[in-house]
Amino acid sequence: MSHYDPNEPILSAQVFEQSAPPPRAATPRPPGSGDSQTAALEKVAMAFLAEQRRARRWRIFFRLATLAIIVLFISVGFMGKKYSSNCLKECTALVQLNGTIALDADASAENIISGLKEAFTAKHVRGVVLEINSPGGSPVQAGQIYDEIKRLRAAHPHIPLYAVVGEMAASGGYYVAAAADEIYVDKASLVGSIGVIMMNFGFTEAIQKLGIEQRTMTAGDNKAFMDPFSPVNETQKEHVQKLLDSVHQQFITAVRNGRGTRLNETPEMFSGLIWNGNEAVTLGLADGLGSVNSVARDVIGVENIYDFTYRPDFSERLARQLGAAFAEQVATKLGSGVLRWK
Repeated sequence: MSHYDPNEPILSAQVFEQSAPPPRAATPRPPGSGDSQTAALEKVAMAFLAEQRRARRWRIFFRLATLAIIVLFISVGFMGKKYSSNCLKECTALVQLNGTIALDADASAENIISGLKEAFTAKHVRGVVLEINSPGGSPVQAGQIYDEIKRLRAAHPHIPLYAVVGEMAASGGYYVAAAADEIYVDKASLVGSIGVIMMNFGFTEAIQKLGIEQRTMTAGDNKAFMDPFSPVNETQKEHVQKLLDSVHQQFITAVRNGRGTRLNETPEMFSGLIWNGNEAVTLGLADGLGSVNSVARDVIGVENIYDFTYRPDFSERLARQLGAAFAEQVATKLGSGVLRWK
């Protein structure tokens, strides 16, 4: 342990500087070595950036290619052919009616009639098969198809038309089938539902409990007769029932005219009930069991089947969907009910 002596002289900074070891000389670098290292680093950085750009371009390319493939598949799925050209040799014409019969649907009167017209006017067609898979829909659309089938049959008496029921021909679907010369079904097909329905709801008690005030204003005493927030008016209810009965009678008349003496009428036949294929044959609602192929082969006698079904392309579908959405909004604002076969 050192001891401080106040009489000992203090060394100056120069003494420390003299006693300190001399600084080590820097190691000289080879000439040009710093420049070469910098250049190498720049080359590595540039190569890395170039690789990143290439990878980004490939990612963009694969994304665009994937998008193009998706668009292609969607377009193919939506487009399809408008209707087939004339069969080049003797054939059975096929027109498919699939889904709900409605103005904006594939099974609209416009689409089905377009296919039927093309089939009846084709040169080598020996018979037409209308394949039906439908739960029904608009009475107006179904009625238009029914009337057009009758017109085409009268204009081309040498070309028969047969309805073949797949899963279902109910309500408006059966209305259309009744125009055919004969109806063929599968033993498990659902057939019938000859009736009419108009659906609505009533919320008068609900809005009273919630404290909601009804403020509907009309010009015309019966303008709001379908308003779900107003109490049922018996006079208006009677008017709607007459309307339904009138449309129902049109349905019954069409079935009777189409089926004639083949019907084995029962009290339940026009009540809205449905039957399976075997029962439909027993009741005279159908003529026998069969499929598209068997009817073409055994009834028409021409196994060569040519599809004349009209299929709207993508642009037409899009336009109809936009139009339907607009019409639905208008109907919602007006509070109108929808009349349907049942």
